[in-house]
Amino acid sequence: MNHFLKLLDLSGDEILELLNTADQLKYEQKNGIPHRRLEGKTLAMIFQKSSTRTRVSFETGMYQLGGHALVMNAADLQMGRGEPIQDTARVLSRYCDGIMIRTYAQEDVEALASEGSIPVVNGLTDFSHPCQILADLMTIREYKHVLSGLKLAFIGDANNMSNSLIVGCLKVGMQISVACPEKYPFDPRILEFAKAYEGFRLTTDPRAAAQGADVLETDVWASMGDEGEAEQRRRDFAGYQINGDLLALAKPDCMVLHCLPAHRGEEITAEAFESHADQIFDEAENRLHAQKAVLVSCMGA
Repeated sequence: MNHFLKLLDLSGDEILELLNTADQLKYEQKNGIPHRRLEGKTLAMIFQKSSTRTRVSFETGMYQLGGHALVMNAADLQMGRGEPIQDTARVLSRYCDGIMIRTYAQEDVEALASEGSIPVVNGLTDFSHPCQILADLMTIREYKHVLSGLKLAFIGDANNMSNSLIVGCLKVGMQISVACPEKYPFDPRILEFAKAYEGFRLTTDPRAAAQGADVLETDVWASMGDEGEAEQRRRDFAGYQINGDLLALAKPDCMVLHCLPAHRGEEITAEAFESHADQIFDEAENRLHAQKAVLVSCMGA
């Protein structure tokens, strides 16, 4: 695999292969087995959005794999002063062995990949959050032991999380129902992809989406960049909340996932969050293992 830009680029088998690699790396890490598969390699990490889990998991992952991570805020780079992204890609390709970028525009990630000569990993864009969905699928499989045939219900915004969940779930044989207010439309590229799958359902009714679900998942109502709409979104998304009533409609052993940070009392109640905290923080931990699998697949020998 040359790059990891969005799940639309991968087949279902390729996603499962990454999950298998992540499982192996997690086993090795938990059992103290060295796995320095990127010995001496350097990952340039560009951040145009703030980060907790992405920065710590990638930086720690590179260390555990025997490599080194360079953390760069966009404001500290010449691209923050107008240097074309293609020039940044060509320069970093002379110094480093891979690039991870967390930014706004998917086009910037694609440009880095096309103009540079080293692997590029998408740490998050407004369109796609592929690393998070790998961690989510990994966590679901750990608890449920399978993926194919399960139903996931996403309650919330038509954002990078739901975009990538739709693609990831459908490609590995899961069903996915998404409940989102009508005034927040999905990217046409996602709807075009999903229409080929019988396991996709889009609704404005959270109760309908949650019915019989094996997994309930949500995200904040106002993502980074949407802060100016926070009050309006609180009104629009009222009722789009994972709570006891919604859980009662799902299967008795339903999992709850959240990519974090969580706003208790908005997209999820404190009770629903804390009663499934083990699953949510296993999901957060699995960012480390899933991303190490991506790095090994892209940057390994």
